[in-house]
Amino acid sequence: MSNKNYLLSCEIKHRIRGRIRIKSRALKYLGELREEVEKQLMQVRYIERVHISQITGSIVIYFEDITLTDQNLLSLLQNTLNAYLVEIYKNEKIANGSKYVIERKLQEESPKEIIQKIVASSMLLVYNIFRPSGPTAVGISRFFNYNTLATLSLAMPVLKNGLLSLVKNKRPNADTLSSSAILSSIALGKEKTALTIMILEEFAELLTVYTMQKTRGAIKDMLSVGENFVWKEMEDASVKRIPIEEVQRGDLILVQTGEKISVDGLIQKGEALIDQSSITGEYMPVTKKRGEEVFAGTILKNGSITVEAEKVGDDRAVSRIIKLVEDANFNKADIQSYADTFSAQLIPLNFLLAGIVYLATRNVQKSLSMLVIDYSCGIRLSTATAFSAAINTGAKNGILIKGSNYIEELSKSDTVIFDKTGTITEGKPKVQTLQVFGKRMTENKMLSLAAAAEETSSHPLAIAILNEMKERGLNIPKHQDPLVIVAKGMETMVGKDVIRVGSRKYMEENNVSLEETQETVRGILHRGEIIIYVAKNEELIGIIGVSDPPRENIKKAINRLRNQGIDDIVLLTGDLRQQAETIASRMSMDRYESELLPEDKAKNILKFQSGGSKVIMIGDGINDAPALSYANVGVALGSTRTDVAMEAADITITSDDPLLVPGVVGLAQKTVKTIKENFAMAIGMNSFALVLGATGILPAIYGSVLHNATTILVVGNSLKLLKYDVNK
Repeated sequence: MSNKNYLLSCEIKHRIRGRIRIKSRALKYLGELREEVEKQLMQVRYIERVHISQITGSIVIYFEDITLTDQNLLSLLQNTLNAYLVEIYKNEKIANGSKYVIERKLQEESPKEIIQKIVASSMLLVYNIFRPSGPTAVGISRFFNYNTLATLSLAMPVLKNGLLSLVKNKRPNADTLSSSAILSSIALGKEKTALTIMILEEFAELLTVYTMQKTRGAIKDMLSVGENFVWKEMEDASVKRIPIEEVQRGDLILVQTGEKISVDGLIQKGEALIDQSSITGEYMPVTKKRGEEVFAGTILKNGSITVEAEKVGDDRAVSRIIKLVEDANFNKADIQSYADTFSAQLIPLNFLLAGIVYLATRNVQKSLSMLVIDYSCGIRLSTATAFSAAINTGAKNGILIKGSNYIEELSKSDTVIFDKTGTITEGKPKVQTLQVFGKRMTENKMLSLAAAAEETSSHPLAIAILNEMKERGLNIPKHQDPLVIVAKGMETMVGKDVIRVGSRKYMEENNVSLEETQETVRGILHRGEIIIYVAKNEELIGIIGVSDPPRENIKKAINRLRNQGIDDIVLLTGDLRQQAETIASRMSMDRYESELLPEDKAKNILKFQSGGSKVIMIGDGINDAPALSYANVGVALGSTRTDVAMEAADITITSDDPLLVPGVVGLAQKTVKTIKENFAMAIGMNSFALVLGATGILPAIYGSVLHNATTILVVGNSLKLLKYDVNK
């Protein structure tokens, strides 16, 4: 996918006092947004008048010269246009004869309407198969019987869009190719072929429309703020409960422990521990203080803060992720399958050959042979069968493939990008290291005391400690007065002793000496583990190392991917650099990027693609959704994957076995190889039949038999994919 920033470049073409003319490519493609952009600019103080010409792609701004500089005006225009960049980009693609049929379908037809067309086309196809044969219409009259008119009626949206592209844009698009195939089939008296083409294409469109609508809904559900109301702090310091729709920029919103944050903004008061995993992917909650930024959809684990709303409604991080996913779906390369390309190009060849043979021989029967032997049927049906068989094989192995184009893209990929938490790793922190200090201290005793302090905490590290205690069959000692120290740790009273569990800083603040821990700490950090200190009063009694272990077979899966021709294997994660470096080194990955937001992951995908890479992105969480959508192929992996990751991804692997990643890549490569074999057989056999028909050696009736036998042969070859073993 190309970067769309080229649309926003602005150039000053003319300037006099109080008047400036700026040219920008984006202005040509505003469409119905022109008046809205003009109104927005007119709301800016000191701007007196604005006029946009979409024909020339320029804007004239009249303003008070003493207040606004050229740079002010350029920045203002770019920022205003940036808000409409997705719509502008789509308008440009449509104006330039884009082949994106998705746009037409999304605007004109709902999934229900597409299903109705599939059912109607299928019923008409069944009728054509079983109807009694009668006199065959000839010439133009073939298009005016009730059967043909019904077929044309069902194909009207495709025919209309294909014609408009030729008239308006002077070039064919995907619908133009489909239209020629449908009309040619009808002209040849093959309404069944026309209907089959329509049914397959409508089914493909149904998958696309349904997926995009489900993606939008799933992201909104998973990243919703969870509440319809928020607490707004008023000028007199009182708080008022208001609907979230009424929140304005600059409002002060009170958020307390256990609540989801409703807006993007800056903390004005308070301090809190915040779970940002839905946005950043990092499973560790982070501490946020006054002046730091927080995002809508994140969860406040401990503390209380007052947030000044900076972005509300569609400007929030939640909505930005939704837009990224929708944008990527609109701009994802519309790969035409081999069948679309070859059969559409070869259909006119039949008419050309029929004309040439008739002119050369004046023999109608020889000319007719050129029409009954066509490439379209074998190529289209065998290709559709191959993709269908591959999708079926994937489904039987717990792999959901959402469309045939993703199989083709998968077969050509050379770069695989993994998310870390929940993809490379299990997403479940576990205790890996227990180091005790003091002659009378044991691992079990130290762990039990730590569990006493962490018993009431929902922090992932606390859960890891409690799980380790349960696995060892230990009991939590009686304790009282548990206390949360935000962003530092926990403490409790066990008998007369204060048990503290937490960070190095927390220990130092309570006069706990850490001098003898340096060597132990170095080893734990080298392994990529997170360190938790445990103290009894002012004495250190132990260190606990916690890590998120890699999935079983993940390294074997990476090695298999390399054997399949994947040249570059990369780690993108929201986790800290040290943890990312450790896991990337352990998995023998080529490179890594750490501390990334969802937008950053998407930008990295674009960077790889701009260098010519075909990218597979593998993730499991909400935060992976933009990257999954921007990648050439997005794969959601594992039983713990989120609904939004499933909807944004092109392929979903429902089990936790990472070996299915190279499994589905191998299936895709085998599918494309099979399709190429079918092409060679269909084109070779039918070309041979055409030569024999043109010379009169092969009568039309036998030409038809040979043509259909070839179709059966290539379809049978495709069906072998039903037996493909994705585990080999």
